[in-house]
Amino acid sequence: METRGRATCAPLTAAPRGNTLPSMSERFTGSFTQQEPIPEEGIAAALAVLRHGRLHRYNTAPGEVAEAALLEEEFAAQTGARYCLAVASGGYALATALRAVGVKPGDRVLTNAFTLAPVPGAIAGLGAVPVYVGVTAGLVIDLDDLAAKADQAQVLLLSHMRGHVCDMDALMAICDRAGITVIEDCAHTMGASWRGTPAGRFGRFGAFSTQTYKHVNSGEGGLLISDDAEAMARAIMLSGSYMLYERHRAAPPPETFAQIRYETPNISGRMDNLRAAILRPQLRALAIQADRWNARYRIVEAGLRDTPGLTLVTRPAEEDYVASSFQFLLLDWDGSQVAEVVARCAARGVELKWFGAAEPVGFTSRYDSWRYAPHPAMPASDRVLAGILDMRLPLTFSEEDCALIARIIRAEVSAVWQARAAAE
Repeated sequence: METRGRATCAPLTAAPRGNTLPSMSERFTGSFTQQEPIPEEGIAAALAVLRHGRLHRYNTAPGEVAEAALLEEEFAAQTGARYCLAVASGGYALATALRAVGVKPGDRVLTNAFTLAPVPGAIAGLGAVPVYVGVTAGLVIDLDDLAAKADQAQVLLLSHMRGHVCDMDALMAICDRAGITVIEDCAHTMGASWRGTPAGRFGRFGAFSTQTYKHVNSGEGGLLISDDAEAMARAIMLSGSYMLYERHRAAPPPETFAQIRYETPNISGRMDNLRAAILRPQLRALAIQADRWNARYRIVEAGLRDTPGLTLVTRPAEEDYVASSFQFLLLDWDGSQVAEVVARCAARGVELKWFGAAEPVGFTSRYDSWRYAPHPAMPASDRVLAGILDMRLPLTFSEEDCALIARIIRAEVSAVWQARAAAE
């Protein structure tokens, strides 16, 4: 289902000065939060679960394999991982991975300065301390800053924020030299890869989200993948398997649990069979959906290319991305002018989120917003963060919608840029 944005017209006027909103020539009327329906195959599978009533992953009939166990087996095969665990949310997956690799209260954990609140939240939730690493204009972790801080922690919780994958060969070389364990937050990179290796397959764990605004949709949910038998056994016990770990089809062998089952607390966060049933057909269609997202991304990118004052994010050739959102930068703009662009676009139906705003709004926030952790100033990163604008690209947008959205952003950025130049 595609919800097309209808263009509406009004007379053109000269670009306004100050905070006055423009007269509008075209307006987008679609929704930036409307997702596609669950596939019919997923609806049928969900109805089957509802009819038999066995929603709990360990509540199965004789000879039955739970939907959650099948989901884990299929996602492990899809990513090339030995093991997979389905859990209640992406944030739970992150916290479970941290616990499973041995992070304790008071430990310091490296993570991105440019990320979303659940990432440092997973660290702080364990009583550990986030140590922020800078962001580049490519919206990836600053590898020079990572190398400089490599002696400050033994774990890196790496966020592939908004689907941007850094040079993973260089990152892993830094971390291997320093003895740093890497956990990948792949909430925005399901289906993405670096030099052909899927996101989530570089670190000890890869953690994925199946929340509504991610690449597959179960409302909430998460997936953990790993090749480390002991760490995954701990994760399975942490998730609330009781002593039913042998019902997992993508789990380490039973002997791995021999001692771990006595030492690991139950912090229940299982995925249920209803969500797993909805997800399985979506995962089978992921490659097709990725192509659709990327086609929309490229249309917006082409429409914004060479816009005065606007910086596009360069994507390296080694990165194979799945672009369900779009980011650009207004580098070195005054904050009031960035806010004016956001307001002008909103008046024409285009919802931009600004990561550089002084106060957190909705899902946007910066490392200095999370005041439960130390946050020394990071001027180079502050410059990048101050200019980041972000928008979702749901598949309910048509390609024509994406071209319209790009025209609106281009026009409003250009208008504010011209007014700025005239004022100077």
